[in-house]
Amino acid sequence: MRRSTAHIIEVKPKIPARLARLEEIANNLWYSWDKPTRTLFARMHPGLWDSVGHNPKAFLKRIDEHRLNEAADDPVFLGNFNRVLSEYDTYHNEPLRRNGSEWLRQNDTIAYFCAEFGFHESFPIYSGGLGILAGDHCKSASDMRLPLVGVGLLYRQGYFHQTIDHEGRQQAAYTDSDFDDLPIAPVLRGDGSDLHVRVELPGRDVAVKVWRTRVGHIKLFLLDTDLEENSAHDRDIAHRLYGGDRSTRIEQEIVLGIGGVRALNEMNILPSVWHINEGHAAFLLIERMRKLVSQGLDFPTALEAVAVNTVFTTHTPVAAGHDHFDQAMISSYFDRCCADLKIDKDEFFELGRAPGDPEFNMTALAIRVSRFHNGVSRIHGGVSAQNCSGLWPQIEPQENPIGYITNGVHVATFLAQEWADLFERFLGFEWTHKMSDRAFWQRINEIPDHLFWSMRQALKSQMLYLVRHRVAEQHYRNHGSEAHLERLLKFADPVNPSVLTIGFARRFATYKRSTLLFDNLDWLREIIGDPKRPVLLIFAGKAHPADEPGQALIGRLTQISRMPEFEGRLLLLEGYDTRMARRLVSGVDVWLNNPVYPLEASGTSGIKAGINGVINLSVLDGWWGEGYDGSNGWAIKPASQMLDDNRRNAEEGQTLYEILQDQVLPLYYQSNNVGYSPGWVAMAKHSIASLLPRFSSARMVAEYLAKFYLPATQQGRRYAHGEFANAKLIAAWKSRVRAAWPGVVLRGLNVVPRSIAFGESLRFDVAIKLNGLKAEDVVIEMLVARQSKVDKLKESTRHRFESIGVKNEAGENLFALELTPKLCGKLEYRIRVYPHHELLTHPLEMGMMVWL
Repeated sequence: MRRSTAHIIEVKPKIPARLARLEEIANNLWYSWDKPTRTLFARMHPGLWDSVGHNPKAFLKRIDEHRLNEAADDPVFLGNFNRVLSEYDTYHNEPLRRNGSEWLRQNDTIAYFCAEFGFHESFPIYSGGLGILAGDHCKSASDMRLPLVGVGLLYRQGYFHQTIDHEGRQQAAYTDSDFDDLPIAPVLRGDGSDLHVRVELPGRDVAVKVWRTRVGHIKLFLLDTDLEENSAHDRDIAHRLYGGDRSTRIEQEIVLGIGGVRALNEMNILPSVWHINEGHAAFLLIERMRKLVSQGLDFPTALEAVAVNTVFTTHTPVAAGHDHFDQAMISSYFDRCCADLKIDKDEFFELGRAPGDPEFNMTALAIRVSRFHNGVSRIHGGVSAQNCSGLWPQIEPQENPIGYITNGVHVATFLAQEWADLFERFLGFEWTHKMSDRAFWQRINEIPDHLFWSMRQALKSQMLYLVRHRVAEQHYRNHGSEAHLERLLKFADPVNPSVLTIGFARRFATYKRSTLLFDNLDWLREIIGDPKRPVLLIFAGKAHPADEPGQALIGRLTQISRMPEFEGRLLLLEGYDTRMARRLVSGVDVWLNNPVYPLEASGTSGIKAGINGVINLSVLDGWWGEGYDGSNGWAIKPASQMLDDNRRNAEEGQTLYEILQDQVLPLYYQSNNVGYSPGWVAMAKHSIASLLPRFSSARMVAEYLAKFYLPATQQGRRYAHGEFANAKLIAAWKSRVRAAWPGVVLRGLNVVPRSIAFGESLRFDVAIKLNGLKAEDVVIEMLVARQSKVDKLKESTRHRFESIGVKNEAGENLFALELTPKLCGKLEYRIRVYPHHELLTHPLEMGMMVWL
């Protein structure tokens, strides 16, 4: 018998005129951080809202028309709708730039490139922390009215959907997004046709379509190669986020970097700052240089002109997070480009050469052709400076140009709406404009303790409903019984959410040590097995499909959760996504994080938890190295890095158990006669007061603006002025310095007394062989510090030598310094010389220095 064929026809409801603006709201990702907007859709049809993944645009295409008509006649719905519209219009009609963005010129634009953007679960073009951070950056830029445009890739398949089978094996399922359901629209040319740009790949050109989405005030442009005119292979380039082999990866990065620059050019968007968020987009530098060379600049000048207004942020200290490609692959993809740049292959390879690495390194490229570089926490900035120190070989790592701006989170996205309502009640409506005011947030203590505790319990209850739903789905799919499900959920009781609940949710990678808590099962049984002080452990996260050790961690947790003494006390949730993350970070009592130091670049999940009154228990790594103040959570001090893995894990695991047993459980269960722990409430309040004003993405973006965006726009204009006169000048000067520097020699001329009285002066004379350079091409300086074991460079005062204006018989330039020490005791001094030019963006950017 012949089988029937299913044919699909889509029937779209007509939206009543009264509700016409629902479509406008559904096409602006503002809904991703405005919960009342999402609630508006959900209340029309909760079941449909869940089934479409909380996607407003898909929802409006599938809801029955009679429900829309009922909503249009429902005064309660219309009242809520009008309130949402009022908030939406107020937000979008305020044209004034705020929080420093008004310092930029009217025609300034910041182009922010990233391989993934995470705004909301309904728009799956992200995998994890990098994407969420990029999304928060865009949201805060919108809040500040910053003139920023984002550039990324539009993937048919975002990161995978995870299920976990009965044996604890992770199953990865990929689904194609229907672009008609996403809040995007094609960018059109003036004649109404779709905007396409082309990029060159070996033996062919690939067409790239440009899409646009709105994120509040800003625009995000996304690139797509799934076009009929492309070959089947090329149509799949941007099909899956981080998918495919090395060829797919380099082609994605070429489309993102080179295609992104060409798309902006076609739209006549002329950025004054270019921000590369992780190295995936670094090929944009090649395209920008190619364009300037085609306009008549030589390659060294083009490099300086491009680098001077480029910001590069690195997000990982883990080697696997830095893309690199072998030289044969680079040669095949960039043969034509070398000719366009008028350089040979060796010069091209040099752009991406990292010390000790024969391959072309994208991080090295991004650093060499940018002048503003940063890690994403204080610790990570130091680690990155050390890891990349070979790019400035004569500079101490702590002085090289890599700085840091610590990550933050978008408060409106991750702060539970219930807290926002409570803050309005007790702190006033101005709390949203006091995000960075630390003194203001001490007013959190004005919230009565019993109300604060009730809010925490209510949020935990909401979380537990979701937890029970997810566990039940997984349990029944794996053919579990109803009776056994009740056993599994005995401590996850949303009606009486009194059990101390500890959450751990992040990517399952070995360095994040998701199983550290279970290294000593006997001790853990003792801690969580007390019937008077029960503990519920909730774990969630995904392992990369190619990461077998990471997937083994999921299997190990599943195995432990089946042990009789841990059954119901350890729940491993599948399908971790941003919705679950929002529930967990607002609902658990303690947020656990125990990475291997110093491999956690920043981490932001603990920030999201902390601003919701959840208390952090974390290794002092990433952001927590700055956030912990001794009374806003608990800290695990990293063991010595000289220890082997087993010894380090044992020492830090012991600290973790001791903190849980001696501090966390006693404080939580130290209840008063009203039923809560005053000490716990005090610490939770302090968590909010100490973390929210310091670790918001509003603070983060304002810091990028002050440290990088404003100086980069100024330097960019300075270098471009007069047909790039200053770019030509600095390029020629650097070439002269590089040629001369190996012959530069510094020597002392006088014997300095070993002891003087306070107030006396010393004269230091030095001679320097400049090897053809001029006296004004260098700075000679003395560093003075107390004799101690602390970081001499950090504690030193700097004193600059002055040129005497004469040379000795040997042709050496003479410099002198008159110094009256301001300190008593034993002092150390050191003398050094390095190249200097007033046009340099960072005084040590050339990486050259000679010490006496």
